[in-house]
Amino acid sequence: MMKNDGALNLAQIHKAYEYSIPYQKIGKIHSNHGMVFEVKLPRAVLGSNVEFVTESGERCFGEVVAIKGERCIAMPYEEMSGINSETRVYLKELTTVINISEKFVGRVIDYQGKPIDGKGPIDGPFDPRSIFGSSINPLERPAIKEPLDTGIHSINCFTTVGKGQRLSIMAGSGVGKSVLMGMIARNTNADVTVIALIGERGREVLEFIDNDLGEEGLKKSVVIVATSDMSPLIKAKAAYVATTIAEYFRDQQNDVLFMMDSITRFAMANREIGLSAGEPPGQKGYTPSVFSKMPKLMERVGTMEGAGTITGIYTVLVEGDDFDEPISDAVRAISDGHIVLSRELASRNQFPAVDVLGSISRLMNKVVTPEHRVVAAHLRDLMAEYRKMEDLINVGAYAKGSNNKVDKALVIHEELIGLMRQEQDFCDCLSIEELYDRMVELAKKAEHAVNPEFLEKKDERNVLDEEI
Repeated sequence: MMKNDGALNLAQIHKAYEYSIPYQKIGKIHSNHGMVFEVKLPRAVLGSNVEFVTESGERCFGEVVAIKGERCIAMPYEEMSGINSETRVYLKELTTVINISEKFVGRVIDYQGKPIDGKGPIDGPFDPRSIFGSSINPLERPAIKEPLDTGIHSINCFTTVGKGQRLSIMAGSGVGKSVLMGMIARNTNADVTVIALIGERGREVLEFIDNDLGEEGLKKSVVIVATSDMSPLIKAKAAYVATTIAEYFRDQQNDVLFMMDSITRFAMANREIGLSAGEPPGQKGYTPSVFSKMPKLMERVGTMEGAGTITGIYTVLVEGDDFDEPISDAVRAISDGHIVLSRELASRNQFPAVDVLGSISRLMNKVVTPEHRVVAAHLRDLMAEYRKMEDLINVGAYAKGSNNKVDKALVIHEELIGLMRQEQDFCDCLSIEELYDRMVELAKKAEHAVNPEFLEKKDERNVLDEEI
């Protein structure tokens, strides 16, 4: 009887020790599956940090990406050597808070808000904020009524952006997405620009900051960097951190321009995490959680009562130039318009290579004057007719007088292309009002060339309205 009592007491003592806090915050690796490790950590919380410590003393932080009973699935932030069944794993705190300061402007930081530009530490005071933010009541989002000057003529003319709008830039590789982002950052009239470089090649980060963004653009920008060689956890977290920083400056009554290059890499990072955690793959291997995380991230951008605005521009890396692939299709559905960059226009040395006919801003009609809307629609119509007949025109088979709209388009085609073409390094940007005046001049020139007596018989204020 004494032996049984002793065994019972020993079992109770062992259980009490096993369920004590220090014991539950230390675990060991049971197995691994690709980039993730299965660890026994009964107190682990989804998203909490862990620290891997090998027998040789090498250390690396990671994150819990899934829970399986008393065991969890943890993914390290970096590659480690020497991991075995004796590797200890320490459970750390759930870190979803970042300290933000106004001194972030003009700096380049990582996913933790730490500077990586060699300019020294960032001083406070700091405002601690959750990187996942909080949802905004849809009835507390004022209507978007004011245009944002992007400094890009083709966008300002035909796909005008409103303050608080979500817009996507869609293109294949090497067509000029990053260059266009840099031009917008340099020339926009937004108060603060927040740029998230997610999954960028390490070589291109410094090139973007020095060449595309430039010294003037950096002065009013915050750049968050997570390069392609980093863990998918870091890439995903950097996107949330960048959005949180944009929200901070919006709450300071600023008109913020938020740009992410690219949301495709954010989706790919979440695909890697989801597949490693055991989620079933869907279209092109993307897990269901990817398509739920994208709207949660993008819906944080926009207007808010009693605060400034966040205008979001997200680049989409279109795989194989297939604009109907899953991520492109999902982003189009979430955003308030899209700008398509054409490989064909880029091959003709027309930069920015914005395909006006393939692009749309769903809020343009609400942020420009009725006159601007009419003229833009008229010129877009002429451009569409020219494109239909372009092959015939190039081979000299088009007979003048066959199509009235094509005749008008021929008169102003080169000037219209010249208006939309801008140099990357030197840009003499026109305001939206100045661009409208130029558009009216081109429209009148086209009408007068086809019908010389048209302007003499009509009141100039109603010429375009009546013709259209």
